[in-house]
Amino acid sequence: MAHTRTVSEAETVPANPLDRLLHAGLGEITQGLSPAAIALAATDWWLNLALHPGKQAELTYKGWRKWQRLALYNLRCMAASEAVEPCIEPLAGDDRFHDERWQQIPWAPLYQSFLLTQQWWHNATTGVRGVDPHHEAVVGFLTRQCLDVVSPSNFLLTNPVIQARTLNEAGYNLVRGAENLLEDQQRKLAGDPPAGTEAFQVGRDMALTPGQVVYRNRLIELIQYEPTTETVHPEPVLITPAWIMKYYILDLRRGKSLVEYLVGQGYTVFMVSWRNPTSDDRDLGLDDYRRQGVMAALDAVEQICPERGIHTVGYCLGGTLLMLAGATMARDGDDRIASMSLLAAQADFTEPGELELFIDESQVAFLEDVMWARGYLGQGHMAGAFQLLRSEDLIWSRMVQHYLMGERENTIDLMAWNADATRLPYRMHSEYLRDLFMHNDFVEGRYDVAGQPIHLGDIKAPMFVVGTEKDHIAPWRSVYKLVRLARTPVTFLLTSGGHNAGIVTPPGHPRRSYRTIYHEPLDSYLPPDQFLAKAEQAQGSWWPAWENWLRERSGTAVEPPSMGAPNQDLPVLEPAPGSYVLMR
Repeated sequence: MAHTRTVSEAETVPANPLDRLLHAGLGEITQGLSPAAIALAATDWWLNLALHPGKQAELTYKGWRKWQRLALYNLRCMAASEAVEPCIEPLAGDDRFHDERWQQIPWAPLYQSFLLTQQWWHNATTGVRGVDPHHEAVVGFLTRQCLDVVSPSNFLLTNPVIQARTLNEAGYNLVRGAENLLEDQQRKLAGDPPAGTEAFQVGRDMALTPGQVVYRNRLIELIQYEPTTETVHPEPVLITPAWIMKYYILDLRRGKSLVEYLVGQGYTVFMVSWRNPTSDDRDLGLDDYRRQGVMAALDAVEQICPERGIHTVGYCLGGTLLMLAGATMARDGDDRIASMSLLAAQADFTEPGELELFIDESQVAFLEDVMWARGYLGQGHMAGAFQLLRSEDLIWSRMVQHYLMGERENTIDLMAWNADATRLPYRMHSEYLRDLFMHNDFVEGRYDVAGQPIHLGDIKAPMFVVGTEKDHIAPWRSVYKLVRLARTPVTFLLTSGGHNAGIVTPPGHPRRSYRTIYHEPLDSYLPPDQFLAKAEQAQGSWWPAWENWLRERSGTAVEPPSMGAPNQDLPVLEPAPGSYVLMR
């Protein structure tokens, strides 16, 4: 399966333009979710359940038992003068019913009934023999979405906390909520970012580390940061972030910037800043991102810091792209990479996390048609998918807070960055979903560059691999597979936190910890659970541990290089953060 194929060749059946127009229109309504994929999953589950009378009898019995438990609980509530012990507790992390007012009549039976119903539907949608595991996950996901919609916590008439607030404020919370709703709809129609993000502007409040743009092409700007030490390590650091996010999550603000930290430790740091693509970029493919992204940046860094190895860093999909580039370089005898640090980045996509719910042939074909109409995947589709994965926290609880309680949450830097989304070119995203996500071509040896296969095992540069414990995008157990797949020394570090907050963990963070393991190619493989049991937990940020690893693989300090290389046609173009990061 050659990487150089076109998108149309990647599709199994040629697409009809009329069909694509219909799917593109539907995609605007469904946020890119394929109705066919949903129907297939639901039909698979329903037909198999219909053919299993034993499972039906078991569900009937469990339903009867739950009704009995609820009836007895209601009787105890009516007879008792104070709150009684609930018959079911919310799942871990579900804080919708933690307020003590939920333990009073009539609210207690209401929320207990909801939780019992939620549990019953979990039993109904899991453990049905014959159902495809992917379809089971999709049906379970859809069921949770439907239940979250009708949760008693979402409505004024069934939420005692909202009712108490309304009485105390004589309804002014609902007035503020209506104003919030109107403002949010106006911002959405105008294409403006969410309320509160105006307090965090790029170049004024975020992305403040001094530097200069020293290279620019159609896809990237390359930022070189100004040194703050008299001498620097000879090996520069080149960071490749994911192209589905703006780079400045790694230069968030002073005291919370990985770039600032590295510069302060005496490193010459370069950052790739991806251009936000438009419909004109629809035919840019994954290999264009490799060539015009990673390779173009490496060439520029080499000209500014000649005859020195380069410490490469890849975050999320930027790390996946870096591995593709590194494997290609290794195949071609290019040894410029001194080390490779991979932050929450996957190579093997057999266990890609919750996003797998949105990836199958029907879904990808539908999404390709949605992208075909515009030439890119819009910002709303990506944000909508991530919100649905955590709808309880990211949709319904926020609606309650904003529109019924009349409160605006305090926007923080990470939230403002998260709202600054990017688009994804049609061809590139289709190739990524099919070649890497669906078919796992890279790890399984079917991924070609320039007509020849590349292999992860060809990379000889030592690796520092970071996973985050609560990562729903790149699960740490999936990231951990690099320990087994790589044929080079790998230091694996698991840090607390999630995909973003776990990476942005400056020294002094009060609630962070990490554990590490060092693996040589000939060492026996330590499975993930054994790693958790064996590796000692250290408190604090993982940044100093990583910086120490980089320092051990760096040479004697030298004078800082010039900013850019004017003699090599790399003049200083403009101050950081540059122009591409500001593109909407």
